[in-house]
Amino acid sequence: MLATRLFDIGDIRTAEVAKPRPGPGDVLIRVEACGICGTDRHLLHGTFPSKPPLTLGHEFSGIVVGVGDGVTLAEGTRVTCDPNTWCGQCENCLRGRVNLCSNNVATGLGRDGGFAEFCAFPAHKAHVLPNDLDPLHGAFCEPLACTLHGIDMGAPKAGERVMILGGGVIGMLALQLCVQAGAEVMMVTRQASKQALAQSLGAAMTAKTEAAAQTVWPMGADLVVECAGVVETVEMAPRLTRDGGRVVILGVLGKGETVRIEPFDLLFREVQFLSSFINPFTQGRAAAMIAAGRIKLDPLISRTLPLAEAAEAIVKPARAGEIRAIVLPGG
Repeated sequence: MLATRLFDIGDIRTAEVAKPRPGPGDVLIRVEACGICGTDRHLLHGTFPSKPPLTLGHEFSGIVVGVGDGVTLAEGTRVTCDPNTWCGQCENCLRGRVNLCSNNVATGLGRDGGFAEFCAFPAHKAHVLPNDLDPLHGAFCEPLACTLHGIDMGAPKAGERVMILGGGVIGMLALQLCVQAGAEVMMVTRQASKQALAQSLGAAMTAKTEAAAQTVWPMGADLVVECAGVVETVEMAPRLTRDGGRVVILGVLGKGETVRIEPFDLLFREVQFLSSFINPFTQGRAAAMIAAGRIKLDPLISRTLPLAEAAEAIVKPARAGEIRAIVLPGG
């Protein structure tokens, strides 16, 4: 079968590999759709931990075509993969912080993932989706699960003002969750197409720059959610937060990048500065929301591409205005 593999830092290629076999407790799926995440580009450049050589892809769904010993999940079932498999025995797991597991093995980062025709992974990490669900929608479960964790931490309340920094897929998902919570939401993004999309998804207003956002809400937002994963937006987030407000960092900066933050400002205004990492216990919620049609996903699909083009798409920066590109390994 074909798979898009990271052979070493800076070396990604689509190559012929052996079709995986499900081991005991595993499920084998025929991958229908796998989203290209910014983390995949970090993996390529060595700014996010990985264990090459391996097949990338951690945002995917597909159809069960085989099971290992002890698995009762029926063949033909559509599932989405929760890529993170924690050990349950380390100190962090035992205190309930499973997303900080010292021994976490992530599908698409620590073992072969979904940029392939077939993928095997632990069956207990497969979340069932409706058989009539659009296959492309299943690829959004993992990013929605990560976003849910961050929004849980930020805890927007009805009537509060929330500012979303960054108009990528995480920003657009965070926007929808905050609107559903009853918050008044502003999207801050430079691209006009993303501003228009944000308004169609429920943003009360948009702004292009920090200065423009401050003009509209001079006292700042109750909650600022950083979703762009760049130094500029992380540094501006506290400045856009009102006294006593909260900042949640959802975007991923590469390992080694640093930002300038003024601790006195956080102290004097009692601004909470929080960071959110992956998806502890939220994948099932995400799958249920997507299955119920509670999240608008079609507007977030910028393009689809075959597996043969996945490596090139990861090597290149995301296209201007792109929200999510999805690889179709079988198409």
